[in-house]
Amino acid sequence: QVQLAESGGGLVSAGGSLTLSCAASGFRVDSYAIGWFRQAPGKEREAVSCISRSDGNKYVDSVKGRFTISRDNTKNTVYLQMNSLKPEDTAVYYCVTDQGFGCYWNRLVEHGSWGQGTQVTVSS
Repeated sequence: QVQLAESGGGLVSAGGSLTLSCAASGFRVDSYAIGWFRQAPGKEREAVSCISRSDGNKYVDSVKGRFTISRDNTKNTVYLQMNSLKPEDTAVYYCVTDQGFGCYWNRLVEHGSWGQGTQVTVSS
């Protein structure tokens, strides 16, 4: 059974950094693409980043140059390193996999297995 568990969220000041973790069970993280989404209060869930099976990384424009996605196969975990955080990055962050090989936002939303989320709050 595919399961994902996020951790690492918290409260940080603007300009600070956090690293989120997405621990997988039931599959190997190097088998499938894994994405990160976020949802702010009153807003729709939006894509943030994704790492494909072939280690191709994808980022939305709002986080390019600030966020880095990576994978540690020995820990079966995907990370999202977030630097230069802004108040608008405040959201619940979720990781997801649709057990596919590539990063396709619509597929992840429609067919993905999601973690429970971790709260990130950036104060100004």
